[in-house]
Amino acid sequence: MEENNLQCNSVVDGNFEEVPRETVIKFKPPLYRQRYQFVKNLVEQHEPKKVADLGCGDTSLLRLLKVNPCIEFLVGVDINEDKLRWRGDTLAPLMGDYLKPRDLNLTITLYHGSVVERDSRLLGFDLITCIELIEHLDSGDLARFPEVVFGYLSPSMIVISTPNSEFNPLFPSVTLRDSDHKFEWTRMEFQTWALYVANRYDYSVEFTGVGEPPAGAENVGYCTQIGIFRKNGGKAMESCVSEQHDQHVYKAVFTTSYPSLQQERFFKLVLVNEVSQQVESLRVSHLPRQKKQDGEWDDTPKDSQASSPCFGPVFTEVEKAKIENSPKPFCVGDKFFVPLQRLLAYPKLNRLCANEEMMRSGIADSIPLSSDGSAVVADLRDYSDEQFEF
Repeated sequence: MEENNLQCNSVVDGNFEEVPRETVIKFKPPLYRQRYQFVKNLVEQHEPKKVADLGCGDTSLLRLLKVNPCIEFLVGVDINEDKLRWRGDTLAPLMGDYLKPRDLNLTITLYHGSVVERDSRLLGFDLITCIELIEHLDSGDLARFPEVVFGYLSPSMIVISTPNSEFNPLFPSVTLRDSDHKFEWTRMEFQTWALYVANRYDYSVEFTGVGEPPAGAENVGYCTQIGIFRKNGGKAMESCVSEQHDQHVYKAVFTTSYPSLQQERFFKLVLVNEVSQQVESLRVSHLPRQKKQDGEWDDTPKDSQASSPCFGPVFTEVEKAKIENSPKPFCVGDKFFVPLQRLLAYPKLNRLCANEEMMRSGIADSIPLSSDGSAVVADLRDYSDEQFEF
């Protein structure tokens, strides 16, 4: 955070509003990024599978969270349908997501609707975030908000952020930080409301914030105050999901699903690619060597991937030992055989396949196997090898 005696285009959150030439506060990173990073850190710590952002706006937080591997369902809700439609495509999978699929499925959905309406599709979530939302609610909606979010949806965890009005005097000419804000609370006002809601709906709450004050003004607290609510007992009331009648009041305006290794076609594509690369690496690494009398090939991690960090991963000692103790590749005539057990010893393939049968069924339609299905078969030499012989 910095203080400047300049005409400033950003008082809070990167909003471009000119203010008089006097001392202003600029946050580094910008305050909105600090809020989003706070949520991202919380997600990385608790690894929720189902996350909803109420009042998701331009979907910036959703775009930050979608890369987290633990999340399988990501939902945004906002009253502005046009903004949701405009920003929805930014949440769609990119080419890289197809080339390197996620481990777990991910579905992202944007709903148009009010946060004080009940929709059963948001039941059973692990985390619901309300970032700079409640100050936009009028008194009637603010009264209904806890009934819907805490009472009806009842997720495992809720994060609510809102401006700390005690910080406002540090900004030039600021009474309310946004013309749409219906109120801005002091720390005492926010904590009194939060503790009442937590007690009524069986949650615990702790308070923190982002946007530290400048030196000498520490007494005003964080610029943004945050309440982290945790359901007593730890888990969302999943039993309510089946007991509640379906209530679909929200309008789905965008939905997308990401490729993942849980989907058979993407799993097979990744597996076939990894097996092919490993077999080719072993084949090429053995070409210059002499065959032993017993017909086996000495590829013990002297092989290219174990000994050449510039061309592949460097294995740990435990991984090297596992590879060394696995069945070795061998040749019969002009054919090169790599046992599936050998391939399973390599970390990448071991992570993809739990056992030999899983690997065999995944590659059988695309890669030649030995008659008993225990090894991958490749030509010992191919045309490209011969081009480089002198």
